[in-house]
This record gives sequence, C-alpha cells and structure tokens, in this order.
Amino acid sequence: MKKRKKLVLIISLVILLIILILIGLFIEFNERNINNKEIELVSSLIETQEELESKFKTKGYTIDEPNIILNPYGNSPLTALILFETNSRVSPTVTIKGKDEHSTFTHTFGKDKKHYLSIYGLYADYENEVIIEYKEGKKEIKKTITIKTDKLPDNMILPTSVKADKTALSNELYFYTPSSIGYTCAYDVNGDVRWYLTNYALWKIDRLENGHLLVSTERLVNSPYYMTGLYEMDLLGKIYMEYSLEGGYHHDYYEMGNGNLLIASDDFNNDDGTVEDYIIELDRVSGNVVKTFDLKDILNMRDGQSENWTTYDWFHNNSVWYDKDTNSITLSGRHQDAVINIDYDTGDLNWIIGDPTNWSEEYQKYFFEPIGDGEFEWQWSQHAAMITPEGYVFILDNGNNKSKIEEEYVAAENSYTRGVMYKIDTKEMTIEQVWEYGKDRGSEFYSPYISDVDYITENHYIVHSGGIVYVDGKNSNQPAGLSNGTTTLVSDTVELLNDRVIFELILPTNNYRVEKMSLYVDGEQLKLGEANRIGTLGKTEIDDKKITPIIECKNSKKFLEIAEEHDITFTKEVDRLVVKGRFKRGTNVNVILYQNMFSNYYNVKISKKPYTALCVDVFTEEGNEKGINVTKYINKDDLYGKYSIYLEIDGTIYNTGKYVEY
Repeated sequence: MKKRKKLVLIISLVILLIILILIGLFIEFNERNINNKEIELVSSLIETQEELESKFKTKGYTIDEPNIILNPYGNSPLTALILFETNSRVSPTVTIKGKDEHSTFTHTFGKDKKHYLSIYGLYADYENEVIIEYKEGKKEIKKTITIKTDKLPDNMILPTSVKADKTALSNELYFYTPSSIGYTCAYDVNGDVRWYLTNYALWKIDRLENGHLLVSTERLVNSPYYMTGLYEMDLLGKIYMEYSLEGGYHHDYYEMGNGNLLIASDDFNNDDGTVEDYIIELDRVSGNVVKTFDLKDILNMRDGQSENWTTYDWFHNNSVWYDKDTNSITLSGRHQDAVINIDYDTGDLNWIIGDPTNWSEEYQKYFFEPIGDGEFEWQWSQHAAMITPEGYVFILDNGNNKSKIEEEYVAAENSYTRGVMYKIDTKEMTIEQVWEYGKDRGSEFYSPYISDVDYITENHYIVHSGGIVYVDGKNSNQPAGLSNGTTTLVSDTVELLNDRVIFELILPTNNYRVEKMSLYVDGEQLKLGEANRIGTLGKTEIDDKKITPIIECKNSKKFLEIAEEHDITFTKEVDRLVVKGRFKRGTNVNVILYQNMFSNYYNVKISKKPYTALCVDVFTEEGNEKGINVTKYINKDDLYGKYSIYLEIDGTIYNTGKYVEY
C-alpha cells in the first residue's frame, strides 16, 4: 500500500509539474506575443454598403427638396438615388434625358410613401436633367432635377468609331466586360458611356430572371484569373448576394429554370493538376454544390489537341449552356477546337462539333458529317456556344490556324473570326452551316481569343470580335497577355438584323463579352438590407502540423527588413487571410499559424505558371530581380480563435509581430 501511495504521489507530482510547465510555456508565449498587433478586417463591398445605407434618409425630404445621393454605393459613378416622401402612396415616373430619344430612359416605380428612386444612365461630367412625374390626388406633380457628375477616369476606354442605324435601334445599352485595361461598362447607341463599375468585374455579364446583374467578384481565388465567385447586384452597385465557390469561377455561367446556376469552375485538388475542365451546379438558396461534371471523366485529355493545348489546360472550357428541350449541357473546349454536348442527368457525351482530326477512334461516332449545298467550315478555338430557340448551335468561331495539322496552319494575317450557326441532326449525325458573319471582313475582324455571339431574336444577332491584336502593326495569333512587341488592341462589335449591320462599335482595347440589355427592368426597385453570403471557399489544406510549445525565432527583430525586402503583406478578409510576397524560384516559404502549442504550416509555392492562353492579362504574375509575385490564400474554414503568424523562409522562422482572429 505504501508503494502504491508513493507511486500515486509521484504520478501526481509529475502531472503537476507538466501542468506548471505548460502554464509557464503559455505565459512565455503570451509575453512574447503581447505586443503583437491584430490584422484588422478589410471592409468588403458588402460591409461598406451596410454603412452607406444607414445614411439613406427619406424623412424630412420632399419632391421640392429631395435627398440626392450620387454614386450611392461608391462603385457605380453614373448612378444616383433620389429620396423623398409623399403624403399618399404614389407611383413616380422618372425620365433621364439623353441627347436624343435613343439615349433617353424612362421608368415607373411602384406605389409608396417613401421613395428610393434609382437613377441610371447619367452622363459623366455633365449637368444631367432628370424629370420626376406623378399624380397625387388630383394634382399633377412634375419636378426637374439637375445632377452634376464627375469626369470619367483617365483610363476609361472610349470608342474610336460608332455606326448606328437608329431607325432599327431602341435605347438599349451594350454592356462590356474587359479582358485587359478598361472597366465593366455600358455604352449607348451614340457610343457614350452611361454606366460603369469601379470594382473590377470579369467574364460574363447578364441579367438574372429577377432583374439583377450577375458578375464576378473582384477577388482572386487562384491565379491568373479564377475569381472567388459571383455577385448578384443591381446597376446602383448594391450587392444582394455573394456566391462563394471552392473552385472559383471563370468565363461563364447559366441560370437554369429552377434558379440554380451552372458555373464554369475548377477542381484545384484533382490529381492531374488540371484547370477549366469542371462544371458545378450551385443551389442559390443553400449555396451548396448539388451537381458536378468532371470533363476528365467524359473525354480523353490528349485527343483533338490544338496549338494551345497543354497537359493542365487541355480543354479550356469557356462557355456553359443548358438546353431544356434536350436536357443537355453544351460546352466549348477551346484547346480541343470542340463544342461538346453532354446529358444533364448522366453526364454522358451526346455529340461533338469540330474537326475530328487527332481524335481517337472511340470518339469518331460523336462527330457530325457535313451536308448541304452552301459553304461549310469547322470552327476553331471557339467561344460562347449556345443553342438557339430554333435548335441551331450558335458559336463564335475565333478561327485560329483553321487546322490541327501544323503544316496547314493559316497565318493570322490571312485568318478571320466569324459568328456561325449550324443545324444538326443528332439521329443522322449530320451538320449543315446555315448562317455566318465575319468571313468577308478578313483579318481586320480576326480575334485569336475571347469574343462573343448573342442571339436577340430570330435573324437578329450580335457578333463581337473582342480580341483583335496587332503586334508591331501585324495581326497576331496570340492573346494580348502573351504578345511581345508594340501591341495595338481592338474590339469590334457588330449588331445584325436580317443580315444588315444596324450597329457597330469599335474600341481601342480587348473585351471579353458583350450583352445588349435595357437599363431598367419591370418592377425595378431598390431593396435595402444586408447582403446574403452563401457558399464557401472551402478549407485550405495544411501542409504540415507540428506540436511546438514555443516557436524559436531568434530573427524576429529582422522581420521588418525581411518584409521590406520581399514586399510581404498580410490582409484579413471576411473569409480568409491573404499573404503576399515576392520570392525567387527555389525559395522554401511557409506561413505558420500558431495556436495552443500547435503550428499549422501552409506552403507557399514559388512558381510562375506557364499559362498558354490567357483570356485576361491583368493578373499575370510579374517578376523582377526580387523574384516572382506570389499569394497564399488561407481560408477561415477550420480556423477558430486567435493565431499568431510566423513566416518560415528557407528554414529560418520569423515572428511577424501579427496575429489573426476568426
């Protein structure tokens, strides 16, 4: 018994000693980090708009002395809010005066006593005349208000040429998204800028069934151009929803009949390290991914290779289209010169449009046989594939090389881009070319990348050659981001009605897509309140996890010098920690998050990715004598509480003097 008591006493003392040691370690850790500074949260557009809306007051304002707020959300400078109250419920009509009837806009708002009138389509650097009319009782009210706007930014892109047959045009606007310099903006039929966003929105721009715009976020989830997700917003710049995606968003989306979104995304964790070959369906209520399509399970990655094919970007999907009549999804694989169609329920391959050269025997049955008396050409490096209401396949044929055989390549100066429409018979597996535009324009209309087609109504289309590139005065076969030499960019948008050009706008830049849309939609009404965030960026993989009671970092005092040398910055966003720096290839860098004796190691890859077909060139990784710009995103999922931040560079650990808390 005495031995047992003695053993129990020894064990108790050991436990007590361990506890005291742990307490001492925690005290030492806290003392060491007591002067650490918390990384403050950077306000996003959503947090900012909550603050702004608190100042949207109607009380005390009348139609004679309204509350006028220019650029109410701080990101849409050619918009305004007019706020006032009336004694009874009235339905105001606003008219934004333009230079002619084709640039004047009118909208009637719903009945209310408190009025939040969204004013769109103001001219920049201009005394804009806005007329408000309504009937209150027997009294007819008409008030003219003048709104003075600021100048356009110095780097706003203005047209070099505008041709408009106004007898055939309405007052809709042409909404553009940039691929190089420029803004997400809209031009009227006169070529005047009537709307633009200051937050950088890429890829597709379109309206949802509820009237809101759907555009990309301005944040990257991975280089060079994969965005964190999508914003649902109005033209004022008010965000109603943010959809976050673990695999990010690029190029295109499609709103399905049930409201869900089919989105071109990525699976960054796939074993092959591929990109732009993954489609998701997002539930817009829950934010959950309810369906996925991995093209590696559908196609042979090494088939149908074009000049731009690489092992990691083998398909390069740039469009998504759902057809309810056939319950199928049409996709555009630029790097295989292939438009493919898959069954929505099973993901099985239905057909392929394109030259069958370089495709395996097992896939030959999915290709069509050309028929018809007219001219026929396959499409090359295409974009924006869709199914028209007539059942035709409508494609922007970029026209790169016009062959898969290198010896038969057509040079850029002899090439052309066109909109083309095919009629297909999936029973007989035949294809007929029924319409085209652009071939007769020759190389002046040649875009080796990006670009778009839009179907407005039958025989009424838009063909957008948005990526025309000249290098040293000659047509280039490469995107702007990959061209060397003196580069000149052109974007040429043509609207056709019954094969007649009724509008053409030329810009000295490259633009990804164009959408023709009205400025207002029926039922347009600002809704105040907090934006909803759904979806997730996912968990960031921990490369190593160590038990480290105290992190030894004798060089902590040198971190300021290290930070300056490597341009190191830390940013806390609402859903992640962003670490940026510049390092030379071969440097071993880890971000270390320390909490309660455990250290999470996140490796920072120092490499410049050799993207072969950049659709935008604003996010390319630059390097100089200091090395390559790199970014590490550490998502907050799985992070709880306070973490001290350390940085390990080639085996030496530095205390950054900062902590982050989630």
